[in-house]
Amino acid sequence: MLARKNFITKWLSSLALGLATLASAAHAAVEFATDDERNSMQVFEQARPSVVFVTNEQLARDPRSFDIMSVPAGSGTGFVWSADGYIVTNYHVVEGANKVMITLQDQTSWPAKVIGLAPERDLAVLKIIAPNEKLLALSLGDSSQLTVGRKVLAIGNPFGLDATLTTGVVSALGREIESPNQRKIGNVIQTDAAINPGNSGGPLLNSQGQLVGVNTMIYSPSGASAGIGFAIPVNTVKDVVPQLIKNGKIIRPVIGFESAPEQWALQSGIEGLPILRVFNNSPAQQAGLQGVTRNNWGQLVLGDVVVAIDGKLTPNNDAYMSILESHKPGDTVEIQLVRDGKVIKRSLTLAPPPVSKP
Repeated sequence: MLARKNFITKWLSSLALGLATLASAAHAAVEFATDDERNSMQVFEQARPSVVFVTNEQLARDPRSFDIMSVPAGSGTGFVWSADGYIVTNYHVVEGANKVMITLQDQTSWPAKVIGLAPERDLAVLKIIAPNEKLLALSLGDSSQLTVGRKVLAIGNPFGLDATLTTGVVSALGREIESPNQRKIGNVIQTDAAINPGNSGGPLLNSQGQLVGVNTMIYSPSGASAGIGFAIPVNTVKDVVPQLIKNGKIIRPVIGFESAPEQWALQSGIEGLPILRVFNNSPAQQAGLQGVTRNNWGQLVLGDVVVAIDGKLTPNNDAYMSILESHKPGDTVEIQLVRDGKVIKRSLTLAPPPVSKP
């Protein structure tokens, strides 16, 4: 009996030692991580509470009853911009939405109000009324400091999966993509961090956990990540979001002229923006800009052609509007014109856009 008791005691001791050894090995495996792995885990845990799930619902008619009902129309990702409830996402995530819901990381859902839309930059600002302690804003970085090869991390909800992390590097800078309203978005970040459907509107972070971009789209024939993703740089976001919060849209100052259709300019071999007409009491009129006129025989006579603003070329209307969007009303700019085959320059002060009548 004593021998049996000693055997059981030894066996239990051996088992305990084995379990302790396994636990120690498992703990060591958990504790072991490269510096890069530790950094990825820290950034994810730090940023995850700021990332939200965005659900877009739109009105549709029931084909059987013809009743109007609200149906899911898409989803994406967003992130907390500030503790007072502002959420940033992509414009295309909420485009046409009748109802938008925001789900936080604690799985609570909140109805969101659309505050501002910028389709030309594929950005949107929403607002929810939620306790401040639930709203942790991301730290903002500086996208001008990015270089090719720098590590970046994307957090989103691909295919509806909750808070997924992908990592990669900056593959290229200064890319150009097309916005939902066919405007060009410049200075876009290209990354090989996997961006799949549902990641749109989510944050692109640097290794310090700072926001450096907003994931917007992928380039892939299959619709899934193929190692080519794009993000709107945070410096653009920092310029656009305050305008959307204040005005609901991007405020573009005006010069005060209407340009001729681009197709007509191309067919006529004109490089630049031909001025069709100049508006009364506008900066363009005060600077002496001239539009198209008719001669004594009723033939159209070309007026001024705007070829550059502050040294930046204006080959088309898109480039022209992008230059204006980089300024604010009251700024003085130099317009370079071609008139009667000669290059002339005029300085003028940009005016605020006209107030829309309700």
